[in-house]
Amino acid sequence: MQTPPPVGVDAADLTAPSVAATHLSATVEDLCKEASLASGQPISPSLYNADLAPTKRAGRNWSGYSIFTLWANDVHSLGNYAFAIGLFALGLGGWQILLALGIGAALLFGLLNLSGFMGVKTGVPFPVMSRISFGIRGAQIAALLRGAVAVAWFGIQTYLASVVFRVMLVAMFPSLADLDKDSVLGLSTLGWVAFLILWVVQLAIVSFGMEMIRKYEAFAGPVILATMAAIAVWIFIEAGGAIAWTSDKALEGPEMWLTIFAGGALWVSIYGTFVLNFCDFTRAAVSKKAVVRGNFWGIPINMLVFGAIVVVMAGGQFKINGTIIESPSDIVQTIPNTLFLVLACLALLILTIAVNLMANFVAPVYALTNLFPKRLNFRRAAVVSAVIGLVILPWNLYNNPLVIVYFLGGLGALLGPLFGVVMADYWLIRRGKVNVPELYTASPDGAYFYRNGVNPRAITAMVPAAVVALLIAFVPALASAAPFAWFFAAGIAAAVYYFVADRNQKLEDRDGEAIAVASKH
Repeated sequence: MQTPPPVGVDAADLTAPSVAATHLSATVEDLCKEASLASGQPISPSLYNADLAPTKRAGRNWSGYSIFTLWANDVHSLGNYAFAIGLFALGLGGWQILLALGIGAALLFGLLNLSGFMGVKTGVPFPVMSRISFGIRGAQIAALLRGAVAVAWFGIQTYLASVVFRVMLVAMFPSLADLDKDSVLGLSTLGWVAFLILWVVQLAIVSFGMEMIRKYEAFAGPVILATMAAIAVWIFIEAGGAIAWTSDKALEGPEMWLTIFAGGALWVSIYGTFVLNFCDFTRAAVSKKAVVRGNFWGIPINMLVFGAIVVVMAGGQFKINGTIIESPSDIVQTIPNTLFLVLACLALLILTIAVNLMANFVAPVYALTNLFPKRLNFRRAAVVSAVIGLVILPWNLYNNPLVIVYFLGGLGALLGPLFGVVMADYWLIRRGKVNVPELYTASPDGAYFYRNGVNPRAITAMVPAAVVALLIAFVPALASAAPFAWFFAAGIAAAVYYFVADRNQKLEDRDGEAIAVASKH
């Protein structure tokens, strides 16, 4: 990671300078000079470095399986289980939960393919991708909004994983329970130890770059699927081979259908952050077909498997003692065998780390790199992001409903408008035509310079959509529309942008191979 890979100039090409040897210790300024020569475009050090550059097509190695394992981990996150089990608590039965998840999965499959194809074509990460519609400077808005939400949740998810870690440690070493009774800045001594260990582990993985993240996700995916299936089988056996298909307050009629569609819409909203920066991963995908295959097995198929596990867990536990669990960790804590308890906790830790890496660590790393490309590479930005996730004392944020609802909820509500603008601009206005080298030029004549580096039309489209999103999120009278807020916000932003976009601009389609870097970095 610290050694910038060579830009995409063929050293054997007599029309371009040979740069392979000089890149081993090249500065960002040196990289930009050589990229400028290779592309015939003034590449700016404030917009380009080895991590923000497009990836070469040759050597990309994220296969359909790599994409699938992203979802094998993320779909089975503890937060998703809590959400889906919540549908059972609201009164939905087994087939109704599966239908709600199926509706959400079908919509996500389409949205993620559209977002993923952008990464395959351009090879650029999300902060650079957003320059297309928001401008080379306006893109900071999109990247920082996505990064701020992610870095806060990185800390929170690390804290939640540390709770599971504490359970495992106490099960293995009961004497450690005494260290879990004090409080230092809101966390016990054992809590601090567990949190810092997980914090260091995640930072170590990310410091080796996206290739290490790919390998970790590939390792974790099968472990998680096997563990969750095993927990479901165990609870099914404990329930005597039968489950309760509904709770005592089963919904019927219009209320049932409203809850089903609301559940499907919320399922999409949960992934509203990830559909924005999916190109951070697909920029290294071998082809569009790999993205489609990975998404197919990882979204509709995997989500239905997830739904079946949810139904068995929730229905089985309800059949046993009439209680509704909140997440699989509730079941894990009841496992009577210490060895199996420890193994289950370890699997949940592997899962949470995998989810955190893909959903909450990569986005702020790229956002910070985009903000300070001269000073931060992927590894340094990872350290900064992790430190922020620590110093905000995320357990105190998590325990403060006002912070979760108003700060993180408010920022999250703005991601729908971002998605609407980016998608409308790329697919409807440009029809996929992008001049990739000009994403890295600060010249006023550049295609994405707009007005002082900001596209005012994109901001104009965002404002009404953001207002609607925030009103739906915070005005009690609009609570019934809350499950569909992401769709309202994204749809309004896309529609407004479609009508205000500049249709007189010259659209060129030029790849970034001349300034590209190897995807393994």
